[in-house]
Amino acid sequence: MTAGGRPRFDLPEVDAFTRTYWDAAAEGHLLVRRCHAPGCGRAHHYPREFCPHCWSEDVTWERSCGRATLYTWSVVHRNDLPPFDARVPYAAAVVDLAEGPRMMTEVVGCAARDLRVGMALRVAFREAGEGLAVPVFEPGDGGIISHDHHRPRPLATDR
Repeated sequence: MTAGGRPRFDLPEVDAFTRTYWDAAAEGHLLVRRCHAPGCGRAHHYPREFCPHCWSEDVTWERSCGRATLYTWSVVHRNDLPPFDARVPYAAAVVDLAEGPRMMTEVVGCAARDLRVGMALRVAFREAGEGLAVPVFEPGDGGIISHDHHRPRPLATDR
């Protein structure tokens, strides 16, 4: 995981559990995990093998609708780690996914001066090399998203 002999700090370490997530991202799909325990049913992100809300292990992969709203951001003007050093300035952000969880990401395709809390975003994917794609977000259509509006079905590979 080097670029020109320099280590890369933007590539994930893919393991047996996260392979499904990264394979879906490479195909242009964002996945979240959904709990199926009675009384819970909440989605979470980053992917874990258990529900962080009720500790149930009855969780499955679910395709996100890809919509989010901007919760907060910070414009990074200096980062010495490759390849981030070539991307400055960039907007490191936390977004509220339509499915409910918050996710750390980057907002692309929008000037920092135009960012607004609550602005609608949609997922996009940055090719990261080595067959990997990383989810980022760009301005999207519509207004603030209701977290109960969209609840996709689990993927067939879960059961």
